[in-house]
Amino acid sequence: MRIGVLGTGNMADALATHWVRAGHEVAIGGRDMAKAERLAVRVGGGTKAATLRAAAEFGEVVLAALPFDVGAGVVRELRADLAGKVLLDCSNPVGPGFRLLTEEGPSAARRLADAAPGAHVVKAFNVCHEGVWRMRPPVFDGRPLAVPVCGDDQEALARVHQLVRDVGCEPVAGGGLDRAGLLEATAALFIALWVGEGADAQAIAPPLAYVTGPAEG
Repeated sequence: MRIGVLGTGNMADALATHWVRAGHEVAIGGRDMAKAERLAVRVGGGTKAATLRAAAEFGEVVLAALPFDVGAGVVRELRADLAGKVLLDCSNPVGPGFRLLTEEGPSAARRLADAAPGAHVVKAFNVCHEGVWRMRPPVFDGRPLAVPVCGDDQEALARVHQLVRDVGCEPVAGGGLDRAGLLEATAALFIALWVGEGADAQAIAPPLAYVTGPAEG
């Protein structure tokens, strides 16, 4: 698979490294070519450095590893190059006080879809810190990390599910793109619990066998 990456930050680094190891072709796109070149060298495996537009043109799947406040603007500039492609959004619209920046408006993923209406936007990889995505693989107590994935196009979802598996995780169907806002709100809650309260967010939910209450004996 050809993957274009928009951005040169930590998420771009972590995910692109896994995908190159899995045999995919990757182009790292940035406004600063020096940063793109440094990241391409660090990722290795023949990864190319490119402009943002060239990375969008290159990819069958394009990862938007961009801050929430600039993502829609960048995608709008590249909308012609993203038409018909999978646009994967991993952003978290979380601000000071762990506040959800989208509030009552569209989710970050929906804003990308509105900015590039010809693209197939999928939301994934937004719940965990980039350090988790660097693990080889992200497995805890013998269980691979589960990654919720939201999107509307079945072919796009299938591609992203494969990319989740290539990171060593298990994809979980999270519903359509209309549910991406719930996924972003979940990340905001978890970050507040983890960072703000030092709480174990995994302890919130009971095991699957108990989600409708204990079995009656």
